[in-house]
Amino acid sequence: MNKPTFVEQTTTSSITINDCQRWLQQTEFLLSAPTFKLCPDDTGLEVAFAGRSNAGKSSCINAITNQRQLARSSKTPGRTQMINFFHMGDTKQRLVDLPGYGYAAVPESMKQEWQTELEKYLISRKSLTGLVLLSDIRHPLKFFDEQMLHWANDGNLPVHLLLTKSDKLKYGAAKNTLQQVHNHLAKLNLPVSVQLFSAQNKQGINELCLKLATWLQFNPTP
Repeated sequence: MNKPTFVEQTTTSSITINDCQRWLQQTEFLLSAPTFKLCPDDTGLEVAFAGRSNAGKSSCINAITNQRQLARSSKTPGRTQMINFFHMGDTKQRLVDLPGYGYAAVPESMKQEWQTELEKYLISRKSLTGLVLLSDIRHPLKFFDEQMLHWANDGNLPVHLLLTKSDKLKYGAAKNTLQQVHNHLAKLNLPVSVQLFSAQNKQGINELCLKLATWLQFNPTP
């Protein structure tokens, strides 16, 4: 059964980047689910972070929340097998760190199990309002990245693509890669927003924070 079409709302002018930063800095760990069946109640709104196991998901979540150890990264990429949930003081607004894919030195049967759970989550989760897909700017849009984009498009799920580790390239090279990815997505007819991102030098954090505020319908209290 397809997810209902999600109409993205625009952020209001009353929301400032400082509001968004304070909101995200309240983020706390909620729970880890080893399978889709053990996820929290499918209510409220949540945004998921997905990507290859070495794309920098944990570093991204830690950077936008300004917390070094909130999302813990394994020394061995791909060993994080749980669906990890976080909330910003309100459990009806959640961030979700999905298991990494494509890189892990684990048995093929385990990879297939992860992929099955990931697909169940993306297709069936009603509270999922957006997907942040992370892709290393030096090796953007590998096969499974594009598969994720097509799954999301088929389910009418908005996607925001982060070209991570942009600090590894010079400014001109990073901008050229950004344009190439834009062109490639246009050829695939995939309506995906794209930005440069670096957890190391904080590039792109404000843009991502505002995107999350939009998807999670954040409204600052007076």
